[in-house]
Formats: sequence, C-alpha cells, structure tokens
Amino acid sequence: METWQLQDAKNKFSQLVAQAKTDGPQVVTKHGVEAVVVLSFEEYQRLIKSKNKLVDVLLAAPTAELSIERAKEKVREISI
Repeated sequence: METWQLQDAKNKFSQLVAQAKTDGPQVVTKHGVEAVVVLSFEEYQRLIKSKNKLVDVLLAAPTAELSIERAKEKVREISI
C-alpha cells in the first residue's frame, strides 16, 4: 500500500483513484497519522460481501439425511 499525505492526495486525486484501482488500497495520512484508506469499488464490494451472517452460512451448508428412530426398549421404572 502506498501512503499519501493529505495535501498530495487532494492535489493528485485522479492519480490516487487510478492507483487505488490498479495497485490496491492507498493510505492517506493527516498530520503524519494514518487517516483513511482509498480503495477500488470492486475491493470494497469484496470486503463487505465476505461478512456472512451465521444463519446464511448454516443455510448454505450441505444437508445430510438423518434417520432418527425412537428406541423400542421399555422404559425402566423409577421408585420415588
């Protein structure tokens, strides 16, 4: 990831966007501190798409047929 100072990012915004699309995320600093990351829309979609809800993961899991049968043994007696 390339790092840009805020002033340079403002002055060369078109270049910043082009590099985010071709080279990946670009970090912008403000007063020497990392402030934001500029990334392509495709990368953004990939990041948000990977957040699956548990219910979606479970629903997408392969299903197996279960054969559940009740035991035919007699119930034992319990004294109270």
